[in-house]
Amino acid sequence: MRPFRLLRAVAATISAIAAIACLPAQAQDYPNRPVNFITPAAAGGSPDVVSRIVADKLSQLWKQQAVIVNRPGAGGLIAAQAASASNIERDGYTLYLTQASTFTVLPIMQEGKMTVNLQTAFTPIGMVGEQPIGLAVNKDVPVNSVAELIAYAAMSKEPVLFAASNRGGQSHLTGELFRTLGKANISFVHAAGAAASLNDVIAGRIPIMFEGLAGLSPAIQSNSVKVLGIAAAKRLPNLPDLPTLNETVPGVVSSGWIVMMAPSGVPDAIIRKLNADLRQVVAMPDVQARFQQLGTYTRDLTPEQTGEFVRSEEKLWWPIVREINRAQGTK
Repeated sequence: MRPFRLLRAVAATISAIAAIACLPAQAQDYPNRPVNFITPAAAGGSPDVVSRIVADKLSQLWKQQAVIVNRPGAGGLIAAQAASASNIERDGYTLYLTQASTFTVLPIMQEGKMTVNLQTAFTPIGMVGEQPIGLAVNKDVPVNSVAELIAYAAMSKEPVLFAASNRGGQSHLTGELFRTLGKANISFVHAAGAAASLNDVIAGRIPIMFEGLAGLSPAIQSNSVKVLGIAAAKRLPNLPDLPTLNETVPGVVSSGWIVMMAPSGVPDAIIRKLNADLRQVVAMPDVQARFQQLGTYTRDLTPEQTGEFVRSEEKLWWPIVREINRAQGTK
């Protein structure tokens, strides 16, 4: 680990410990029994693995079990309903690890039909991790930069196809944001998962793909596609030579993310304790190392900053999801 990263991790840990010391007595003995984390992630997937890394560290910190409860389905609605149910005690022993699409896609796909008001049902706690979306092309596409790709697509009579898994998912939305802000002559084609996208691009059936770093990792290691950029706010510490898309097309910042939340009504002292403990855990060097293997990074955010982040994501993505719906004739 580079010295500045180690110092940053140590500083974050000291800050978190200091914050815990200032908490009211109500929170200092929390938790004294197991804590359940409801998640929309399917067991075994990358978000589930990330969640379990954090849960394992929290279990060690608390000396109480942190239990991951997988409730996938309905675009995240099943987990949101379970985590906000009226019979849940607002004591911090049932929490929610939400994913980006629940807040950025689901409210528009289910507009007027949502059974949970996501903005009032939950209190943000902190950022677990985010997985920035990468842009890759087939090795025979005659471009070596994002700017060259945009110019190449502009010369095509028909839009150049880009693959992304899950229509309306984060990789698809990233492609649409790139198309709009970069005025790129590209068009979406659905692929049945990250592996299918990757295989199509390697084989040359589709020239472009957008996918999270975890999905692109095999291709990066084998050098079987050209990764042109990453939709992160700044260059990644372990991939400093990989440009951000934002450097060429300002505003193209996109990631799948996991945020810890609590059902509304949990005492603020518990929220602060959870935030401090989460920030301590994700700053641990071994956690950051394992996260990077999964193409995952984190942000050191307060509960208020976490809420602002989620609201900014809604503001960015809701218009794009509405446009996708209009193009499909579903609205």
